[in-house]
Amino acid sequence: MTTGKWRSNRLDELGSSIFAEVIQWKKHARASGMDVIDLDIGSPDKPPSDAVMQALGAAALRPNQYGYMGTRGSDAFRKTAAEWMAFRFGVQVDAEAEMLSLMGSQDGLAHLAMAICNAGDEVLLPNPGYPIYAGSLAIAGVKPIFYPLTAAGGFLPDVEAITEEEWRRARFILLNYPGNPVSAVADMALFDKVLEKARKYDVLVINDAAYSEMAFDGFEPPSILSANGAMERAIEIHSLSKSFNMAGCRIGFVTGNREAVGALRELKENIDYGIFAAVQEAGVAALKEAMSKAAPPKVGQLYERRRDVFIDALRAGGWQVEKPKATMFIWAALPTMEWTHPDGPWTSRLIARELLEQTGVAVIPGEAFGSEGEGYVRLALVVDEARLLEAAERIGRFIRGKARVHHRSTT
Repeated sequence: MTTGKWRSNRLDELGSSIFAEVIQWKKHARASGMDVIDLDIGSPDKPPSDAVMQALGAAALRPNQYGYMGTRGSDAFRKTAAEWMAFRFGVQVDAEAEMLSLMGSQDGLAHLAMAICNAGDEVLLPNPGYPIYAGSLAIAGVKPIFYPLTAAGGFLPDVEAITEEEWRRARFILLNYPGNPVSAVADMALFDKVLEKARKYDVLVINDAAYSEMAFDGFEPPSILSANGAMERAIEIHSLSKSFNMAGCRIGFVTGNREAVGALRELKENIDYGIFAAVQEAGVAALKEAMSKAAPPKVGQLYERRRDVFIDALRAGGWQVEKPKATMFIWAALPTMEWTHPDGPWTSRLIARELLEQTGVAVIPGEAFGSEGEGYVRLALVVDEARLLEAAERIGRFIRGKARVHHRSTT
């Protein structure tokens, strides 16, 4: 990207330009009259529960809710989040010293490297991974050491393949389970293995658990903080965005090792003044409702139904896609198409562009998430089942059409 007099070079390192490209592709498709089905961005299409919306609305009408709240988060929100950690995972945390409110998980992820690392430090990041992971390092002047997540390894880190020299250089290792974009899940055995290495090499472990309440087939994702001794070596980030359909509210929290949580709190106290009080009351309502006897079904049940409907339809249409165990995303290997595109062999970017231009279905190319993402696309289950079936039917026509082109070209 061209730099100018008033533009920092580090902006080029903040994230993939593909996200901006997909926005432009959609704009052009709609301008041409195309009915676009948005499966690209993971924005929930459902509202929070009635109890959460009522709590937010009532709080927003109180005149005393409009002052600065402070970065730590209200006592009520932090205490309720600590209660939820105990209820959900059996993890005991100190709401005062080991809990910090966040403006969504991305707030914490964007600032952690600045709070924990010095310029020139190095950290271990997943490839593929959510773009802010690497973007946050660019802001902080920290260097990534990428570890690959591959289908052969179940999209889990091979901690033994990370060299001793890399472990010694690393300030922290970032995990993301349940994962985005790869939709993989981890068990306590993996967390124990990572923590063992982290203790040996004096590395902090961070788990981005934004999708902890969005798992399928009876699986309950664990917290890394449930592992023995984890509070001495790990922190975990949770978000109410996906778990409780509160994406626009921008609220979550980080908990775990008090020194790391304290460092992030100290940084943020110089950056922001906290989350709107009414939003924090809505967060309290969401967490309390989840712990009550009248708790509504977890959002995972909705996405499990969508997953099954969509993937069954994709398979019927000729795309053999694996069913994920969690999250709102499908991480799909590119369909087999021997026909060559005029611009060259099929890539995730080319197939995403062609798919949108020809069918109106918008997806994110895997390369947006790192080099290991090439050969995949990410599809978000953020429309209702009827629209998912429509998308699958369009995709099936697209795949079969390419096969017919290839067949005609070889006869």
